[in-house]
Amino acid sequence: MSGWTSTTLGDLIEVKHGFAFKGEYFRDAPPGDILLTPGNFAVGGGFQFGKLKFYDGPSAPGYVLRAGDLLVTMTDLSKAGDTLGYPAIVPRDGSVYLHNQRLGKVDCISDLASRDFIYWLMRTSSYRAEVLASCTGSTVKHTSPSRIKAYRFLLPPKPEQKLFCEVLGALDDKIELNRRMNETLETMAQAIFRDWYVNFGPTRRKIDGATDPIDIMGCLVADPNRAQELADLFPAALGDDGLPSGWTTSSLASILLVLETGSRPKGGVKGINFGIPSVGAESIVSIGKYDFSKTKYVTAEFHKGMKRGHVSDRDVLLYKDGGRPGEFEPHVSMFGTGFPFSEFCINEHVYRIRACPPFTQEFLYFMLTSEAVMDEMRNRGTGVAIPGLNSTAVKALPFVNAGQEIAAAFGSLVHSLVSRILANAAQSRTLAATRDLLLPKLMSGDITLRDAEHRLEAAQ
Repeated sequence: MSGWTSTTLGDLIEVKHGFAFKGEYFRDAPPGDILLTPGNFAVGGGFQFGKLKFYDGPSAPGYVLRAGDLLVTMTDLSKAGDTLGYPAIVPRDGSVYLHNQRLGKVDCISDLASRDFIYWLMRTSSYRAEVLASCTGSTVKHTSPSRIKAYRFLLPPKPEQKLFCEVLGALDDKIELNRRMNETLETMAQAIFRDWYVNFGPTRRKIDGATDPIDIMGCLVADPNRAQELADLFPAALGDDGLPSGWTTSSLASILLVLETGSRPKGGVKGINFGIPSVGAESIVSIGKYDFSKTKYVTAEFHKGMKRGHVSDRDVLLYKDGGRPGEFEPHVSMFGTGFPFSEFCINEHVYRIRACPPFTQEFLYFMLTSEAVMDEMRNRGTGVAIPGLNSTAVKALPFVNAGQEIAAAFGSLVHSLVSRILANAAQSRTLAATRDLLLPKLMSGDITLRDAEHRLEAAQ
């Protein structure tokens, strides 16, 4: 490997500790600046923004981050040190991010390596092994600037660094594009559900005098014939109960086809490293989202003998129980089209739910994730000794029932949106696997750039 030289991270970077912002100003929602924590780092590197903290207190000018800043986790609260030492780059999204304690800010002090190259280097398994081998603590694991800077490796010339980053960055950029696209698609479907079932938009627009079918449907449907078909389904008046005429409030039990949990082997799944994936409550996040680092397995023999809990395409999965006493936060997900796996099951902490046709799985998902039903689940799941929802509570969940025709129409309208979300998620999984395969091979010189580009083309 011509031009590659042995060096340490300490020859290339400095690592600055973050600031201990006062907890009294922490918020779970805006207003405030985003206060980054180790929990915002994904296993393997990069950010995950599932649970953000916000800070609404006095400013700390020296600890306001800039877009493109490189951060690294210095502390990890998990026993396995899942994210310790992994890097992430502050996004260019217009938000204000704060440099919190337990995070290190990485500054390049040499022109021999770029910030992007350092970022990818910190995602390699060899760097990761060095960080874990030198960390301190048993329950809470810590690393330090000196330990990170001690990592020794072979540094390629700048032109090769640039090409490595371009190949790996192209994969990450496509994964990020899919993530943002999926957020947009889900928001579009939620908007349709909210307009129909929460705000009663088509009915209210008829009451206000709208006659054009596209106007009645709120410009959600561009084809006039389809818009007319949909508009004809909605009544033109509200009843005394405030619902569109003929609509009712029903319980989930009235449309249930399947409500069941899964199971796990006696003694648990520890030590089972392959077989059939078994999804637990920690993996119930949202449609098309799954953390593959948390995958657990049951044996094929156990899976075959399971009497319940085999997941079918587009099953809706509901977080059954867990959390701290007096607090329950429901989570709902939907998988399908081979994502995250072509065959898998659930454990006893997850419900598998299917609706009776013509109520669709898409209707079921967006109904369960609507604000009113989520609040109902929080209330029902919090007032018990072990926070969670028993089957009786799930069956009793109330929802606005507009009838079978409108439910079927809603499912038909958003079906393509859900299909695109699941397809994007599956593609991102392939892209991530390709990236994770190429990363150590590029950084060690075991693969040529031409081979890497061929694999990149095959993955996209």
